[in-house]
Amino acid sequence: MERLLHQRKPKLTARHPDTPHRSRAMTRHPASALVLIPLALALAACKPDADPAPAAPPADTATTAQSGAVAGTDATAVVDHERPDPAGFDRKAFAGSFAGTLPCADCPGIDMRVDIDADGSFSASETYQDRDTTVETAGTWTIDADGRRLLLDPDSKDEADRHFEIVSKDEIRMLDAEGKPVESALNYSLRRG
Repeated sequence: MERLLHQRKPKLTARHPDTPHRSRAMTRHPASALVLIPLALALAACKPDADPAPAAPPADTATTAQSGAVAGTDATAVVDHERPDPAGFDRKAFAGSFAGTLPCADCPGIDMRVDIDADGSFSASETYQDRDTTVETAGTWTIDADGRRLLLDPDSKDEADRHFEIVSKDEIRMLDAEGKPVESALNYSLRRG
């Protein structure tokens, strides 16, 4: 009888004959499977996307400063600040102060000073003679592809862009709002000072 007490009792599991035998590992921790399956799916979804197509390079025919109004905006020019300076143009040599007296419609003249920095920034001061009015402007400057025109692009979009012709390393001449020469016998030049 002692022998019968120490014998193992057979397991009483009822299985359907068509049901495959399951291992104990799968039936022991069903909650683990519920956690591992979504985790595996999440990791599979985290694979990096294919590299996006590179951006198209700017067209070679684009100019640094295009004159005229830009449709649908109040901008007077489109400026490409990333375009390199024309061959032979030296920013450090060009940087400096230019000053002169420009014509004024209702005063004796406008004393203007433009300080151009080699880093691409500028500041300008315009003092109207016979008035206590001085207008200060700051922004960035660029040179066109030919190296003959200077565009002053103010930080404040309430102010218009200013176009100048580079006459020499010591003289710039103000152009009209469209970047064309002013038809006048009056002096529109600023000289290095």
